[in-house]
Amino acid sequence: MIDRLKKLYDKYEEVIAYLFWGVLTTAVNVLIFSGLHLFTNMNYMVNNFIAWVISVLFAYITNKAYVFHSPSKSFLSDLKEMSSFFGGRVATLVIEWILLWIGISLMHQNQILVKIFENVVVIILNYFWSKWAVFKNSTNKGQPKQGR
Repeated sequence: MIDRLKKLYDKYEEVIAYLFWGVLTTAVNVLIFSGLHLFTNMNYMVNNFIAWVISVLFAYITNKAYVFHSPSKSFLSDLKEMSSFFGGRVATLVIEWILLWIGISLMHQNQILVKIFENVVVIILNYFWSKWAVFKNSTNKGQPKQGR
């Protein structure tokens, strides 16, 4: 039973790590958005942008180190990787804005619940962008894990 669980974990380690760090990134995003919503009088779109910047930086660092294990080859390659990561996140930021606008402005739903819903959609989209465009050349793809 333990061996079976270990094999499953090894097979889906990247997805499990992405989900773990994605949940933490979502928590950072929602907590910052909620804090700004509760303690400031700023528009929800401004709150969302501030939460987005902080959570995307958190996501880049954790995805690079703990999900896709992308080595730093040079400053230029890291800058290119980070630009691609943030570029993909800008695309999903537009989707966030649309979902927030529909849920909050048009449908008059609870801001926090709409924020959580759109985060689920964005996490899924961001995973595929990160896997196929940003960290596609990571060294851990298809290789057995060391020390296992």
